[in-house]
Amino acid sequence: MTEKNAIYQEKEETLSFVQIGMEILRVARNELYLNMRFLDVALSSLRFVPDGQIRRLGTDGNNLYFQPDGVVALFRKGRPVINRAYLHSIVHCLFCHLWNRKNRDVEYWNLACDIAAESIIDDLYLKAVHVPKRQVRREYYRKLKERGGVVTAERVYRFLCEEHPSVMQMELLKREFTVDDHREWENDQNQKKNSPQPQRQRWDDIRDRMQTEMETFSKEAADDVRTLEESIAAENRQRYDYREFLRKFSVLKEEMKVDMDSFDYIFYNYGMELYGNMPLIEPLETKEEQRVEDFVIVIDTSMSCKGELVRAFLDQTYAVLSESESFFRKLHIHIIQCDDRVQEDVVIRNHEEMEDYLQHFTVKGFGGTDFRPAFLYVQELLAKKTFTKLRGLIYFTDGYGTFPMKKPPYDTAFVFMKEDYRDMDVPPWAMKLILEKEELMDCIEREKTESL
Repeated sequence: MTEKNAIYQEKEETLSFVQIGMEILRVARNELYLNMRFLDVALSSLRFVPDGQIRRLGTDGNNLYFQPDGVVALFRKGRPVINRAYLHSIVHCLFCHLWNRKNRDVEYWNLACDIAAESIIDDLYLKAVHVPKRQVRREYYRKLKERGGVVTAERVYRFLCEEHPSVMQMELLKREFTVDDHREWENDQNQKKNSPQPQRQRWDDIRDRMQTEMETFSKEAADDVRTLEESIAAENRQRYDYREFLRKFSVLKEEMKVDMDSFDYIFYNYGMELYGNMPLIEPLETKEEQRVEDFVIVIDTSMSCKGELVRAFLDQTYAVLSESESFFRKLHIHIIQCDDRVQEDVVIRNHEEMEDYLQHFTVKGFGGTDFRPAFLYVQELLAKKTFTKLRGLIYFTDGYGTFPMKKPPYDTAFVFMKEDYRDMDVPPWAMKLILEKEELMDCIEREKTESL
């Protein structure tokens, strides 16, 4: 009887601890909701599931697993601590950290996600989640901010890959930034039960809704949630492969043209005489002819992104455009530097000239941004019949400028290098692509990997 009572008492204590853990999480959820109403759907999207094996907290996108003792220990450190831990797991889901680890170093990626999540929370000027930052954390944030732009997991991951922290540094960073358990991210059995695609789509929808609400709410909240709003906008921005964009932009259309040179009149007449209205041979519908096609690349020299970034853009652009080059099709690429007036026009005809241009490339200009002079200059070249066949113009810029009022007689694409992820308004006749530095550098890394 005594043994039964002991077992019953142990189960009762365990059940009581689980209930206490759930109640702590419910209180944390309510407090976060009261401080950030736009998180309502996100906060209620995870079901509480007790787990004795997990370290404190962890999520798989559907459930919030918690270790009762660990939750109680966090709560004893103060309500902001448990609030932050709950929000930390929510941030992982909102920014799809769970599903973006493919082809990445797992250790670096897990740490990068934790650093990005903590950075967002530390920039929330809310008492409910405020905890004084230690020296290690402040120093690492300073390094990240020196690189500029919104702190995202992808940017932190690239920084870690470039920095290659020592074992001791990695342990120091893990102790400082690790909050929850990521084992459910890598649970293959769980992935088979719950396909990550529906989960990711659900969190994408939640994030889209959040951005809409925050754009209205933030007017009243001032700077309290500004960093979170910028991070949401960065994640919601549709990502593109720059090379694929260029391939679509420069696609060659087969020209329907009668090839009279390969037409045999003898067989044609013989068929008409023999059958009345059925020639034995018809003229070919297509004709191969050697022709030169021109592209124009305009570099906005008023822009802040210079040096390596401009070279990377030019190198990638030329590489993709020249993919279509053959014996019958040759490319002439005009590279124009322009700020509020045209500074330089260089014609590139082959890979050797491009290599030489990149090696001796210098930026000329640094005036204000105005898109019109480049278009006027190209129009003058068209009038002089400088171009054999102008296929399109690609304008590389990072700022706002004045657009031409009239649609030019060729395809136009604006490639914006942006750090704040705000959308750019372009005329309806122009295509646009918004890139960040990391995306352009990723193109080069993928190209190097594919060439090996």
